[in-house]
Amino acid sequence: MAFTFHPLSDIPNEEWFHLWNHPDVIRHMPLATERWTDSAITEWAKGKDAQWQANGYGPWAIRIDGAFAGWGGFQKEGGEADLALVLLPGFWGHGPALVGHFMRSRLELGIGPVSILLPPSRTRVKGLARIGFLFDCEVEYDGQRFLKFRAFK
Repeated sequence: MAFTFHPLSDIPNEEWFHLWNHPDVIRHMPLATERWTDSAITEWAKGKDAQWQANGYGPWAIRIDGAFAGWGGFQKEGGEADLALVLLPGFWGHGPALVGHFMRSRLELGIGPVSILLPPSRTRVKGLARIGFLFDCEVEYDGQRFLKFRAFK
């Protein structure tokens, strides 16, 4: 499997529509309540790409063997880096390898502790401990409850 990483704005909107309208993806995304139009996707991608300039790190669009798989990487949440990963269901088995890649790259980016926020609908979380994340607390974000995990190593 070959992973490649791209600016989010380089991905055609049709591929984003497939991700943002997939029922198995959006059921785990309580904050994804907007209607995705071409202009909304374009603005969202530009905003995510702008994090690289503002913070020195940000998320990437991910292709696996050339196929669009989703997006992931670090985003600034408050004063810390939060690791996000949103994949199409056909690529869910690649999550641990992608998280490992991102966690190794964080040292080059000068990122210290990292958090992951998951909605309570994500019940399969035991694998997070194997990659160094431990449950920290529950938080509320934009009126939704999330489980916060942290990795310090």
